[in-house]
Amino acid sequence: MKFNLLTAGCLLALTHLAQAFVPEPPPKPRGPGGQPPQQAIAICQDQAEFSQCQMSRGDRTETGYCEYTPDRKYFACNPNSRGPGTETGGSEASNIGVDNIEDTTKREACQQITDSVAAGGFNGVSVNCDNEYAYIISDTYPDHDLMNGITGTNEQIPVPVVNYAAPVKLTPQLASSLTTIDAAVGVAVNGVPIYDYSAQGELDVYNYDANADTLVLGQLDNCGGHAGRGDDYHYHVAPNCMIDAMPNKADDTVIGWGYDGYPLYGNNNPDGSAIEAGTLDVCNGQADESFGYRYHTSVTPPYIIQCLVGEVDTGILPRVSPLSGDTTGARAHLTPPQDGVENLSHVIGEDGSRTMRYDYRGENYYVSYRPSAGTANCYDFEQKTVSNGGLIETGTYCR
Repeated sequence: MKFNLLTAGCLLALTHLAQAFVPEPPPKPRGPGGQPPQQAIAICQDQAEFSQCQMSRGDRTETGYCEYTPDRKYFACNPNSRGPGTETGGSEASNIGVDNIEDTTKREACQQITDSVAAGGFNGVSVNCDNEYAYIISDTYPDHDLMNGITGTNEQIPVPVVNYAAPVKLTPQLASSLTTIDAAVGVAVNGVPIYDYSAQGELDVYNYDANADTLVLGQLDNCGGHAGRGDDYHYHVAPNCMIDAMPNKADDTVIGWGYDGYPLYGNNNPDGSAIEAGTLDVCNGQADESFGYRYHTSVTPPYIIQCLVGEVDTGILPRVSPLSGDTTGARAHLTPPQDGVENLSHVIGEDGSRTMRYDYRGENYYVSYRPSAGTANCYDFEQKTVSNGGLIETGTYCR
């Protein structure tokens, strides 16, 4: 009996000792309201926002950035962050230079993607490459007219994003299953994200749903895009205004890239021939001699990339968060007014202000903002929205 008690006591002591040396598990992904680990909070105490930080995760140390949680309740080291302009889970827009990519195939892919963007001639768009991805970097705010022509407004308004980095795979490989995403599936060569046609998250790609079709619902402007929940501009159908502005506009011009690394072309085959009915697959693409596969736009649903056929790491794809500083929820619960609006106009002022006005049931509503004096990437808003009962609301919100 004494031997058993002694053995049990030793085992208990060893158990406590082992528990004391169990490595801290990596921080779990967090959403609004989630508290980061205390270690992460302590690391960033007295540090500036977006300053680099290092945090132990098990037996390794990872570098991230000090930043606020989406609800701005906590300020902590986030080892999943890649710095300002990217969202949690986004990819790092590193750049080793085309000539420094050792693999010939990857080097050529980087050059092709870089050339496709440069040929478009758009301002404020650049490409960085590492050994796995080409990152198309922009503020997602296009040069062309935007928001005009919408009847089914969600009362969101486009606000420039800081250093949006869209990762395009350098070595695309067909996957064993299709991927749908409730966010961007690719990016146009002007740096504007590309979504599928839906306004309601992930699709059933085999069954078209007119009730989720942003074009049918009148939610898209004359150029094929609108502002989403993050007050971020993106396309849901062919970016026709972008295409018309391109000096290299032609059937063989690449107008965008899926995040799986396959190119996007217009309504016709690259040789100029028409695409026969039934040729395009469920993702709105077909086989390609040069790239192995290619996507297309089309005048009928699904209009643009509906799903991704290639391998893709959805965990690194960037998402644009709602503007920070909205403590009253003025921008948080906006919904399309029933039966739509009339006379919507979006105007950009010489002072950098943006104003969107529209009529609903005989009354005028508006959303307006201008750059906030002395604070980069912050904007002074004034709005009168249908969603919030016609109240005049003001606030300063930031990227």
